[in-house]
Amino acid sequence: MTDTQEFWDRLANVRAGLMEVNGRLIPMSPNCAPEDGCIWFLTARGTDAANAAQSGKEIRFAICDTDAGLHGVVNGTLQLSEDREKLSEVWNFVAASWFEGGKNDPDLALVRMTPKTSELWLSPKSGMVFLYETLKANLTDTQPDVGRHVTVTF
Repeated sequence: MTDTQEFWDRLANVRAGLMEVNGRLIPMSPNCAPEDGCIWFLTARGTDAANAAQSGKEIRFAICDTDAGLHGVVNGTLQLSEDREKLSEVWNFVAASWFEGGKNDPDLALVRMTPKTSELWLSPKSGMVFLYETLKANLTDTQPDVGRHVTVTF
């Protein structure tokens, strides 16, 4: 599996990250779409994320998810999208709790992030593997093998 494929595979299990827009960190829930080569987000119109998408701004999305074994930063551009089919794909019960009008709520904005580069740390998804490697390293006076650092260009 390539580093790019591994990124998409692990991102599919990430439920939250931090989007940096205008120097502010905003908690956002990514919707992984490797077939589109992008990450989708749902937000309200008028928010920093929606405004950045409207102007095609470059942003960073930070991920720190131990369960997915994925830590790092993804750099890319945002765009607003009116793709109703994609909206139906990424719509979920969490979004429904924020938007009273459902998928037709006039305040709802679908945002597409197109990744350009990322700096990632890929670690074991299992806590047992991490524990084993740490114990082994202490017993053998070596460094633990707990993942790798990669740079991915999309």
